[in-house]
Amino acid sequence: MASKPNNSQKFPDAEKASNGGGDASDDRCPIEEVALVVPETDDPSMPVMTFRAWFLGIISCVLLIFLNTFFTFRTQPLTISAILMQIAVLPIGKFMASVLPTKEHNFLGWRFSLNPGPFNIKEHVIITIFANCGVSYGGGDAYSIGAITVMKAYYKQTISFLCALLMVLTTQVLGYGWAGILRRYLVDPVEMWWPSNLAQVSLFRALHEKEHKSKGFTRMQFFLMAMGASFLYYALPGYLFTVLTFFSWVCWAWPHNITAQQVGSGYHGLGVGAFTFDWAGITAYHGSPLVTPWSSIVNVGIGFIMFIYIIVPVCYWKFNTFDARKFPIFSNQLFKSDGLKYDTTKILTPNFELDVKAYNNYGKLYLSPLFALSIGSGFARFTATLTHVALFHGSDILRQSRSAMSNVKVDVHARLMKAYKQVPQWWFLVLLFGSIVLSLVMSFVWKNDVQLPWWGMLFAFGLAFIVTLPIGVIQATTNQQPGYDIIAQFMIGYVLPGKPIANLLFKIYGRISTVHALSFLADLKLGHYMKIPPRSMYVAQLVGTLISAVVNLGVAWWMLDGIQDICMDDQSHHNSPWTCPKYRVTFDASVIWGLIGPRRLFGPGGMYRNLVWLFLIGAVLPVPVWVLSKIYPDKKWIPLINIPVISYGFAGMPPATPTNIASWLLTGMIFNFFVFQYHKRWWQKYNYVLSAALDAGTAFMGVLIFFALQNAGHNLKWWGSDVDHCPLASCPTAPGIKVEGCPVF
Repeated sequence: MASKPNNSQKFPDAEKASNGGGDASDDRCPIEEVALVVPETDDPSMPVMTFRAWFLGIISCVLLIFLNTFFTFRTQPLTISAILMQIAVLPIGKFMASVLPTKEHNFLGWRFSLNPGPFNIKEHVIITIFANCGVSYGGGDAYSIGAITVMKAYYKQTISFLCALLMVLTTQVLGYGWAGILRRYLVDPVEMWWPSNLAQVSLFRALHEKEHKSKGFTRMQFFLMAMGASFLYYALPGYLFTVLTFFSWVCWAWPHNITAQQVGSGYHGLGVGAFTFDWAGITAYHGSPLVTPWSSIVNVGIGFIMFIYIIVPVCYWKFNTFDARKFPIFSNQLFKSDGLKYDTTKILTPNFELDVKAYNNYGKLYLSPLFALSIGSGFARFTATLTHVALFHGSDILRQSRSAMSNVKVDVHARLMKAYKQVPQWWFLVLLFGSIVLSLVMSFVWKNDVQLPWWGMLFAFGLAFIVTLPIGVIQATTNQQPGYDIIAQFMIGYVLPGKPIANLLFKIYGRISTVHALSFLADLKLGHYMKIPPRSMYVAQLVGTLISAVVNLGVAWWMLDGIQDICMDDQSHHNSPWTCPKYRVTFDASVIWGLIGPRRLFGPGGMYRNLVWLFLIGAVLPVPVWVLSKIYPDKKWIPLINIPVISYGFAGMPPATPTNIASWLLTGMIFNFFVFQYHKRWWQKYNYVLSAALDAGTAFMGVLIFFALQNAGHNLKWWGSDVDHCPLASCPTAPGIKVEGCPVF
């Protein structure tokens, strides 16, 4: 807690605060967006780790992790960003500053006050860092919860709470260790600017700098009104009129045409013409489009159009690739050769391993065409990321490696941060090696439950160490994070075939620790921009991580044990709000890569063996872009052609549907192009506030609907409560394939 009151809300002159002299104009950040948004001044005497910061930070963390865990099990997931708490805690912080006693206390020589002065911007940042832990790095829940959900809900495996807690804690703390090692490469360099942070920085400044009197509402008034409207509106898509979630009018126009429904279905088809009028549907998989830069939206849109409107239709209707017409054009289910759903219980041993004899008798596994092509795109995305980073950023990484200790290139922000004590490297190393040791202990004590041996754990750690840096470079410069989930599971699937749980564990330690690390690094850059003492950042992130891990698992455990038939997505549960589409795909992946294994599917003689060529294609694609950028250095748009980011346009499907992504793209275009271009002052004042208000209203109504209605069994049954009126979209079109509810050709 702070011991020194400070009434200043303004940053003093940079020259006085720098403690280093020199002309501040000489070391301005060369990234124009950063120079325009981030303050270049600091007040080192401003209190940071106050009672208010601790109290509101922990409350924010707990509330967000509860809401995000709750919503990730829903048929239409919702990720609530930390921007919600960033806005909501401001009036509470000011209220506490007005009522808490200012008396100074002395405890064993430590002098502190519950109220060291006005609620300041640095306290606000620390609270948001806690809240970011509540969002839980990577999209609304600890990814290890996915593994636990698959084990409990799909495989019906018995697992102890202590073992599950170790999974959640070690994966998140492991990511923190990677972040500590890589901060000199991904935080300190001025080129690593993390675009997503600028939205929060601009919002901090907007909330703390005095608004000039003008027409219209204040940001807080606008937030409350928009949140109220969002709260009331979500009763429609959330309960009363759920067809708004996937508004597929094409199916209504052609109710008996299979092709029309395959094209127009928002839930089981390509979603052409479909739209979601549900904010949860828009933000379910790519986050809020209102806070995503327009350049990123364009890149994602290019990849989406190429994949959904060109590649998939050609492969399905023109070439019948992978016997595509035997199956739905889009589905997250697994199939047999006769078009029926694959029953994995028929090929499992009591120890949750593959029964090879039963598998040979039961038959091969097949995927829907969009699912199979999405996996292939993951192959290309992985190698494209490595090639892109090597070509466009390799020399910078090498230079930074040589100069990491001397910090040759220092901008104004790095100079101002020299006023604070840095975090010793060994603080991070203790967390890193501690989590590694606990993970290895888990692999010995619960070896039958987790299936992953100690050497598999070490393999996962090595993979995470290798790929975190190149993927971090992509995210720090483009705001997109190319994943390599498929590659991690592909590799361990070859090494340990027939073990689905081992495959899940390898994924969370080899890939998800990277997700956590990059989120920690983004927060460290936010603290760098806002001049938060590094040791305060370390404490806030560590405490927030530990709290969020425990609450995350506790809520998930309660839901898995308390909600009947949770994550069941068969025909009898078609309209259930708890079909867990995110975790269904996690389960599918464990079957594809772990239980059956990549050798049977992608090896010689496998149905999907030709997809492996996409590894090579992905590695080659960035090369011509790089060559052109060297031949025409004056063409600044050429380096903006980012193959990994373009490929992100068809990442995550399934569980994401084309309608989710198309609606995200359209909403982003409306606000970040048209509104930004033609109503810039409105956009500057209200855009980020609107995003937070829509998150908040949707979340609170969603929780209210669950506890007041759905949890008591009060579910509506009428035409408007059907998720998607496109029953024929899931039908195969190959001759002779018989599926219940579908015509036979």
